[in-house]
Amino acid sequence: QGPLVESGGGSVQAGGSLRLSCAASGYIYGDKCMVWFRQAPGKEREGVATIYTSNDNTFYVDSVKGRFTISQAYAEKMVYLQMNSLRPEDTAMYYCAAAWGPCPGSPLRASTFAVWGQGTQVTVST
Repeated sequence: QGPLVESGGGSVQAGGSLRLSCAASGYIYGDKCMVWFRQAPGKEREGVATIYTSNDNTFYVDSVKGRFTISQAYAEKMVYLQMNSLRPEDTAMYYCAAAWGPCPGSPLRASTFAVWGQGTQVTVST
């Protein structure tokens, strides 16, 4: 397993909820920007939420504001993405990634993040 391991994906109906987890064990956790990206077939990878591990500052892309919540358990080196009111357009492979230091501004670029997990699939049906 790599330094970041995602879990929690699955298939749900529209309006349902899922909680994704990212385990950063084996990785130096402090002073990191942790991010959730997603990539749907045929589309570019999109950053949806970030959290700076040193102060819990968060950011959300407009399309998930009010529905998704990113959080961390610092001592356990875990990052979570609680996804509520899921929509079919949320269907994608979701990736956890990390970069050193505070989180960059919008738009989030995949090239900024040096460490990636293997991804977990989220499928939302109508």
